[in-house]
Amino acid sequence: MAKAIEQPVPGITVGHALLARTKGVPQPVSTVVHDGDTINVAADGNLGVRLLGVDAPEVSFQLPANPTLPDQPKGFVKISHPAWTAFLADPFAAGYAPLTLRAALRTELLTRLDATTAPNHAEHGGHSTLALRKMITDDIAEQGLTPETFKIRLAFAHEILDRYGRMLSYVNRDQKVPPRPPAYNERLLAAGHVMPYFIWPNVDPFVRQEGTVAAAVPAPGSGRELGETGALGRARRAVRDARAAGSGLWSAVPLKLQPFELRFLAQRRAPDRYVLDLSDNANELLHAQSYFRIPHPEDRLFVNAEHAPLFHEKGWSVPQP
Repeated sequence: MAKAIEQPVPGITVGHALLARTKGVPQPVSTVVHDGDTINVAADGNLGVRLLGVDAPEVSFQLPANPTLPDQPKGFVKISHPAWTAFLADPFAAGYAPLTLRAALRTELLTRLDATTAPNHAEHGGHSTLALRKMITDDIAEQGLTPETFKIRLAFAHEILDRYGRMLSYVNRDQKVPPRPPAYNERLLAAGHVMPYFIWPNVDPFVRQEGTVAAAVPAPGSGRELGETGALGRARRAVRDARAAGSGLWSAVPLKLQPFELRFLAQRRAPDRYVLDLSDNANELLHAQSYFRIPHPEDRLFVNAEHAPLFHEKGWSVPQP
């Protein structure tokens, strides 16, 4: 499946485009060249979109290399594969690349890592995937459209692309006449099909930003106020309600390992985002490897390392990496 935006090597993102189309027909150069520094183009390939504010259980992912396991499958492997069961039962086994974790985080992870972790993740991942497919299928039917005529509306936050070349968006059906239903991001959270994964400053429309990124840094000690207001507060309450109802990932057999935890274990890369606790009024960011000390995931607001200096300048206490 050809990608319009891709990352051929880590750190390099490129796109592929055609001259702009109108109803599928290529337009002449005189039309697509607006002025000396602007060209209208059409994507040459498919665009991947990553839903902001949410984190669904992985359906497949790349296993880490292990020379002691020469027959281990390569590429993206379904989480239901026995190789994932073996890996998540002991991700610190000999042969894997080193993964330096603090003792407290490693100990906490080990309470949730065993032979049932991968099957549990795979089952929940399947449910989450089917839920989003059904939401889109139902929207197509409700609007009286077909997959060929159905349109998607994308709302962007601070960053447009992630490190894999996917667009970062809040996604909904395109609808001209109100009321529009909540975005898929919010519907999935309310139904308990995904984990909340709020990453500053990509939280719009959960938190509306004005001006520069530096100006958007919240005041020290304002975590609780920030977390209870606006759409962010509604999203967090929806997650709490889903957990109380035992919906989706919060069922009698809940998700054991959070998606981002599976990814950092497989990528052999320790978590590197600081964490702001939305449940209290502390004036400090927690170390990236202390995220689990905030028990409820909807209370975690992650802050990328490159933005930590902005929080420090605003008066937040920021621990050493």
